[in-house]
Amino acid sequence: MNNVGLLYVGAVLLINGLMLLGYVPARSAGVFNLFVGALQCVTPVVLIIQAGDDHAAIFGASGLFLFGFTYLYVGIVNLAGLEPEGIGWFSLFVAAAALVYAGTSFGSDPVFGVIWLCWALLWTLFFLVLGLGKQQLTRFTGWAVVLLSQPTCTVPAFLAMTDSYRSTGGDALVAAVVAVVLIALAAVLSRKHTPVRHSTTVTA
Repeated sequence: MNNVGLLYVGAVLLINGLMLLGYVPARSAGVFNLFVGALQCVTPVVLIIQAGDDHAAIFGASGLFLFGFTYLYVGIVNLAGLEPEGIGWFSLFVAAAALVYAGTSFGSDPVFGVIWLCWALLWTLFFLVLGLGKQQLTRFTGWAVVLLSQPTCTVPAFLAMTDSYRSTGGDALVAAVVAVVLIALAAVLSRKHTPVRHSTTVTA
């Protein structure tokens, strides 16, 4: 995944998680979703054009569209006040695709295999909340997004851009343990009641 784009995916996930928790208004978050969504659609087009007949590079770039389309969709829905069910069902497609990318990543980049699994979980939660209307999962989803946004996006992006990224079986195991701990923490935090400040109708 393009590391510059990954950096800003971490930012938009953080904002969207805070939106689910009621700390950021939906329309305000929608604007930033459009920025990141556009970036995540333009970048893979450029990468695919440059890839030529390199099928592995094309396959890697194709995953960026999953994020680009999600954030453009969220931005438009939030700003226009549309129903969120379409985002929810598209999130189910993204979650299924993420499992495929996870499976292909474990052979060459096991840490990103774990990261793709985390993203599959997040987009499954978006499907449950937005597609099926499981509002009781909203706070858990918000905390899961907030807590996983940085270790699955911002941290690996900075590590890769500074040539400090490593991906061994041991590193993947550590990443998996961290992910499980953060998901458990999200479950604990979601049980604590805090007042909702803004509408939390749509996010991803």
